Amino acid sequence: MRTPIIAGNWKLNKTVPEAVELCRQLEALLDGAVDREVVVCPSFTALSAVQALGLVTVKHGAQNMAAYESGAYTGEVSAAMLRDVGCQYVILGHSERRELFGETDEAVNTKARLALRSDIKPIICVGETLEQRRSGETEDVVLGQLTRDFDGIDVEDAARIVVAYEPIWAIGTGETASGEDANTVISAIRRKLAVLYDADTAASIRIQYGGSVKPNNIREFMEYPDIDGALVGGASLRADDFVGIVQCS
Repeated sequence: MRTPIIAGNWKLNKTVPEAVELCRQLEALLDGAVDREVVVCPSFTALSAVQALGLVTVKHGAQNMAAYESGAYTGEVSAAMLRDVGCQYVILGHSERRELFGETDEAVNTKARLALRSDIKPIICVGETLEQRRSGETEDVVLGQLTRDFDGIDVEDAARIVVAYEPIWAIGTGETASGEDANTVISAIRRKLAVLYDADTAASIRIQYGGSVKPNNIREFMEYPDIDGALVGGASLRADDFVGIVQCS
């Protein structure tokens, strides 16, 4: 039985005091009464302060990490550093990292391996553009990303990874895939994982949907048994909205 996971990607938002206050609000509103994992991913600068809160219900992770363990890489943050500030998760391969910063599947794969070695669970994002969708390339693109991102990762580590299907055309646009559309792609991802590993491993890996998820549409996705939660952007910046997604899913 897979435990659903609702993760908030705060992106380039929230100062340290704002991040602390939002986490306090979430912890108080949820009050331990959840049957799923709840994760927030603040900016790097807020991670230590969030760790110091000693949250029980809400876990925290990072939005990215370096593809290197250490060395002369100015501005980078390593897996070991993230673990040191209590991160249990890290988002890898988000479309904004791929599109704006040229991040490749090979880099995502390297980062995932390093995260796993530091006992941090990767949330690996995959998704297609609107042009690719219109051209009927969705599954080829998404499954190609998945195959490269999981390359060389053994079965035990693969089971610790969360996959987030985030169609690029639905991120921050107000557009969303229908529950049926999302489930079609997510089911294809699970079938591909069964080919890459085995049926039991594929059945154990959690796969989220991401892309303009809000309290008023989360149920549409969670009705499908292959969809195990959501990676939430803008709605995760408001306590009431994020709690609404957690509780209504």
